[in-house]
Amino acid sequence: MLIACPVTRQAGFTLVEIAIVLVVVGLLIGGVLKGQEVILNTKLKKIERDRSGITTAILAYQDRYRQLPGDDDQASDRFAMYSDGDNDPAAAEIDGNSDGALDGDWVAATNSETSNLWKHLRASGLIPGGGDDAIQPRNAYGGVIGVRDGSLLISGHVTIFGSIEGSIIRILEDRLDDDSPASGRIQSDFTLALMDGDAASSAGVTYLDSARYFMAIGL
Repeated sequence: MLIACPVTRQAGFTLVEIAIVLVVVGLLIGGVLKGQEVILNTKLKKIERDRSGITTAILAYQDRYRQLPGDDDQASDRFAMYSDGDNDPAAAEIDGNSDGALDGDWVAATNSETSNLWKHLRASGLIPGGGDDAIQPRNAYGGVIGVRDGSLLISGHVTIFGSIEGSIIRILEDRLDDDSPASGRIQSDFTLALMDGDAASSAGVTYLDSARYFMAIGL
């Protein structure tokens, strides 16, 4: 006698189920990529706002007092928080020499003109904070922001941003400059010490997305 064996069928996904899974995966990937784009754009906009805000504050100080903040040789008399009179001993620490240039490194030493820049701007109310606060602001990537007279091959005063990703600088270069780390209004390097000199960038001719740079932008 022949005995019929039941036919077993392997369970599997239908085409509809597979399509739904692919759609969900696609949405997840799209959401991640969109989130990364939003984060990138947010950091980029913060850097641009910081650069614009610092430049505007410096120019406003010059327009108001006919002096460069940090280089102002009358700051100890100009702002009541610093002085009770011409003989105030704080004058030697807070006043600049009024030569039209910010003396000192961009990562500022105490009582240098590049340090007192932040005090003068805060004392004048042009940026938030107290007039005795020389702490340098930080950018979207956690690096400090400084201002000094010249950097790399950029003459005049420059704003320097520490620890900026190459992908961000490339976007800024594309919008504002010539795409090269070693020329133009925006220049960058890997080396902290080089940003306080007048040598050309040693970072090469292109930006690496995975690298972090010290970025100088002319005011």
